[in-house]
Amino acid sequence: MKSHWELIAESLRAELAEYGGLLHLFEQQQRSLFAHDADSVLSVGIAIESQARALSTCRRRREEIVASFALRNNRPANSTLRSLLTFIDIDARPLIEALIDEVNHLVHRMRRTSSHNHTLLTRVVEVHQETLAHLRPHAFTKTYSPGGRVSVASSQASSTLRVAG
Repeated sequence: MKSHWELIAESLRAELAEYGGLLHLFEQQQRSLFAHDADSVLSVGIAIESQARALSTCRRRREEIVASFALRNNRPANSTLRSLLTFIDIDARPLIEALIDEVNHLVHRMRRTSSHNHTLLTRVVEVHQETLAHLRPHAFTKTYSPGGRVSVASSQASSTLRVAG
């Protein structure tokens, strides 16, 4: 039977693998955006959603293992893993600390890359809308929400669909 720290290390490794996979997909999405490959951007977006679900499941499992470990050591279930290091064998602490640090590092890289991709995707949509508005200026109306967000609506969408068949 595995010790608690071995289960924790195993769950952290699994979480690292999922974060790494998600980061790889975000980087692939960036390459697709820069290559102007719309089909690839779409398929990678679907893969990102799937990977994010797998990561969420993996993270939840790790949190359950850590909560169980905390309760076994008479600590609150919501204790951080770092605060529980004193209950882990002294020889295993450096491993657990390194895994925690690596997970945190990947979380930050993933957030930064995700944010960058979101900005790129937003800009692509804006450019697309601007191009369409230049091609058919009377077909689109810009409105602003109470929060100041711009919304572009097509005023001739139904007639365009009728003409197209």
